[in-house]
Amino acid sequence: MADYIVSVVICAYTDKRWNQTCAAVSSVRAQATSGTEIILVVDHNAQLYKRLSAAFTDITVVENSEPPGVSGARNMGVALARGDIVAFLDDDAAAEPDWLKFICDSYTDTAVIGVGGLILPRWETCRPRWFPPEFYWVVGCSYLGMPGPDVPVRNLIGANMSFRREAFEVSGGFRTDVGRNSGARPFGGEETEFCIRLGQRSPESVLLIENRAAVSHLVPVARCRFSYFTSRCFAEGLSKAQVTTTVGGTDGLSSERRYASRTLPRGVARGVAGFLRGDLWALGRAGAIAVGLAAATAGYIVGSIRRRTGPDVAARGDAKGSATASDR
Repeated sequence: MADYIVSVVICAYTDKRWNQTCAAVSSVRAQATSGTEIILVVDHNAQLYKRLSAAFTDITVVENSEPPGVSGARNMGVALARGDIVAFLDDDAAAEPDWLKFICDSYTDTAVIGVGGLILPRWETCRPRWFPPEFYWVVGCSYLGMPGPDVPVRNLIGANMSFRREAFEVSGGFRTDVGRNSGARPFGGEETEFCIRLGQRSPESVLLIENRAAVSHLVPVARCRFSYFTSRCFAEGLSKAQVTTTVGGTDGLSSERRYASRTLPRGVARGVAGFLRGDLWALGRAGAIAVGLAAATAGYIVGSIRRRTGPDVAARGDAKGSATASDR
């Protein structure tokens, strides 16, 4: 294994995820690596901070003094990190025992500036039979159609990603006006925007996915509902409109164009073929693909119009989100 000091940043914000947050910390403690630093950032929740500080006296537990939201919390963790590599794990995810080993091994190539890993859904009950694997990104997991191992990618997924320390010096950190915050709608895109901006400023650098560096990511019942599925797809469209204003449409939508033109049509075809073979739910998955694409497209159109009409109109519109803050 490559000899790196790794700082693992976990961002927590709600007592409702107490058990999951404790499991996330335990999974990092159990890594077969030395020199690992754990930083637990509590996002503007004083009671949770006190509780976690009392429970974890052997790691760094800190309150987020940056703007509320996952971007500010991550920036706070980066500012405290001492490692050569800074890795991020969601508070409702748990790492496999060799997670950091495989991440560190992937940095032997000096061109690699960031490494992500496989994110497996851990369904609280069971996977809805209508839920297409092409849309596992809706619940923060690896999805069907992602590039294979050793293929450079445009961006990593936030539940399981890491970067060399210099990536934050080059990029300037995560934008706090992009992605999840304390608002109602389940936005995304903060790590996408960061990775694209990093690639624009350091075009010779490479981002990779190492599937052996795996984590499991809890999918609660609330995120298994079709209403959440459509709301999250619409919010992703809004987020993409916001991302393209900072990094441009060419880079901001390059992966999405391939995904919409190749991955999703194949998914619909598989669904129809499965239905003809007698799998009734396969047609439901094909329908969900169509609905998800339509919702994301609608969100992008609405977001683009709002951006043209000014930030005040956009802010008022975003405050009307249909999902609850607990869906963050």
